[in-house]
Amino acid sequence: MKLTKVLSLATIACIGLVSTASAEIKLSEAEMKKATQVYFDRCAGCHGMLRKGALGPSLVAEKSKSMGTETLKYIINNGTPGGMPGWGKTGELTAEETELMAKYIQVKAPQPPEKSMADMKKSHKVLIPVKDRPTAPEAKNWKDYFAVILRDVGQIAIVDGVTKDVVSVVPSGFATHITRTGASGRYMYVIGRDGKASVIDLWMKVPKNVAEIRTCNDARAIDTSKHHDFKDKYAVVGCYWPPSIVTLDADTLAPLKIVSTASYTYDTQEYTREARVAAIIASHDKPEWVINVKETGQVWLYDYSNVKNPKITMVDAERYLHDGGWDLSKRYFMTAANAKNIISVIDTKEGKLVANIPSQGNKPHPGRGVNVDSKQYGPIWGTGHIGSNDIVFIGTDPVNHAKNAWKVVKKIALPGKGGGNLFIKGHPNSPYIFADRPVNPDRKLQTQLYVIDKETLEVVKTLPIPAKYLTSAFTADGKEVKSRGPVHFEFNADGSEVWTSIWGNKLKASPILVFDSKTLKLKSVIDDKRLITPTGKFNVTNTMTDTY
Repeated sequence: MKLTKVLSLATIACIGLVSTASAEIKLSEAEMKKATQVYFDRCAGCHGMLRKGALGPSLVAEKSKSMGTETLKYIINNGTPGGMPGWGKTGELTAEETELMAKYIQVKAPQPPEKSMADMKKSHKVLIPVKDRPTAPEAKNWKDYFAVILRDVGQIAIVDGVTKDVVSVVPSGFATHITRTGASGRYMYVIGRDGKASVIDLWMKVPKNVAEIRTCNDARAIDTSKHHDFKDKYAVVGCYWPPSIVTLDADTLAPLKIVSTASYTYDTQEYTREARVAAIIASHDKPEWVINVKETGQVWLYDYSNVKNPKITMVDAERYLHDGGWDLSKRYFMTAANAKNIISVIDTKEGKLVANIPSQGNKPHPGRGVNVDSKQYGPIWGTGHIGSNDIVFIGTDPVNHAKNAWKVVKKIALPGKGGGNLFIKGHPNSPYIFADRPVNPDRKLQTQLYVIDKETLEVVKTLPIPAKYLTSAFTADGKEVKSRGPVHFEFNADGSEVWTSIWGNKLKASPILVFDSKTLKLKSVIDDKRLITPTGKFNVTNTMTDTY
């Protein structure tokens, strides 16, 4: 639920929604409980557990009251051009839930619960002991498996990248955000937005969860130890609430260490209790995790070599750090402070900030971003934007291409108006970069793939998704709910194929479309009734090697 400044009071007045301050709103205990859960599920990621804002603006009660219930209902139902989904239009919220949420954000936010080591241990389960797991792979294609997030049903589908068969569907936490493999690729680690971490053994003939734990109440990030001295030894979860870093044993997910991230902002030195971990990436060269602490504007270089006494280097960058990935050399962490329209560059070898680069667009959202070894510019890294149609490429080689380093060397515009891009992805063996636009309000723009040539860095083709693959369903009250457009990309292990999901809803299964990454022809459609709300896809080989 990301309210933006795009809808001005004048705009709202034109549609007849400006209202005087609302009368005092009172919700029953049952209504508060339900609304708190909906807010946690749909809204907290952008607006914060305490409603103080980040990617989305503040929703503190005083501000929301000034807008009034009818205005808030309209925005929650329809979304905004700046990237907020229309939760009513997409079917995630009923009319009654939309009105409840419009009222809920006008009352004081409840205090979210904390979580201790004792709480974690109560939820910890080793479902299959290490001694009972396979000692060798039982399936030959496991390094080309895809973990597909079935977002709204709390499941992960494991799909064979060669046969295109769904080999397993395993339970996960709510609205899984990402999955990550260990350094060897054997285990797939999963984190739900409800803080539930689980690990899937891909060596099994039918992959299953072998351990699980509830590390926190809200989370987005998980990764593993990839340094050769600690290969597959630790896993780490980054929590939104309580704001913290939790280190786990990689085989069993037994909790080992909690470190609070509540701290002071890098610039004004104001204390913020809400200092969420938004992204984690594992160094291949050091026993170190690179960790974004969103509200403080710091990137933490977390040395896990002594897990009980970790060393942390705090690098000041920019506030509201969100996602990001490695440059081509895997030395520099390129990360988006998307509420500030900044790309921060962290030199993980020297442990310092290299540059804060204006992204020249509105709300950069790279995912991991895309890497290209350009003939014209040298190594470059690219990102799209949620709030504008800009794709930008930044030079990342200060030695051999110094004149292009740490600046936007190329900016292109996706066709049509508005943003809506969530992910951009490439592979060394494909001549193209692929971009999506699933949250653009224009249905035509939302349901296309955008193909960028690596040499010219221009959009050379748009691929409209055939209508027969864009699912729709009807709610119990007869309302038609259409799928969003295609979302997220992942390549198979050799880069010959690129996969994208049709982002549907819980009422009906949606397919995964497989394109030839060179000819751009549709090769396969994975249409399985178990694929409910498929979104992110993570190939084992590409994830373990950080190939993008």
